[in-house]
Amino acid sequence: MARSTLLVLADGRFPAGGHAHSGGAEAAVKAGRVRDAASLEAFCRGRLHTAGLTAAGLAAGAALGLDPHELDAAADARTPSPALRAAARRLGRQLMRAARATWPCPELDALAAAFPRGAHQPVVLGATARAAGLGPEDAAHCAAYEAVGGPATATVRLLGLDPYQATAVLARLAPAMDEVAARATAAAREGVDVLPAASAPLLDITAEQHAAWPVRLFAS
Repeated sequence: MARSTLLVLADGRFPAGGHAHSGGAEAAVKAGRVRDAASLEAFCRGRLHTAGLTAAGLAAGAALGLDPHELDAAADARTPSPALRAAARRLGRQLMRAARATWPCPELDALAAAFPRGAHQPVVLGATARAAGLGPEDAAHCAAYEAVGGPATATVRLLGLDPYQATAVLARLAPAMDEVAARATAAAREGVDVLPAASAPLLDITAEQHAAWPVRLFAS
């Protein structure tokens, strides 16, 4: 049962709003840093070990039942870019709507009431995994996959990249995703104070630039 539930939560068709966000790929494509499968893989690998690791730790912590207010504050502290903080809360609100419709429970209702502007998406993701009967490593795997799956899908649209090549990139990153999920879960079991705080300054800088574009395909 848990494996099937994990597939539902990680499915790109789950209406959590991620399809509208590129995870920084749109700005990277415009800057010429992502232009083919090889550069996409390098971008995704870097994102996985920074923003992805941080998100996976937060998600694992929420799935463990750590204090959501402390987790959300930790997410804020790990997100210097106002544009990325706003995007994370928008995604958190959208995910919360989908989660409450799919796995209704008092814990999700309480989280929604506590954060009317939306909690950070990884915090909501972990709470959703918990409500669905999944464990912290399941939540961390979802966050790790989202960290690279979103940019890979966006790059197919942005560059017309062969979707088979993009999928092959994700397959090659699978062992690294497993490693990140394991590291994030181990840290979350030690408490909020030792959650990963890996940074990606270029993602923060380009997120602010991207938010100011008058025309763009993705929200972030």
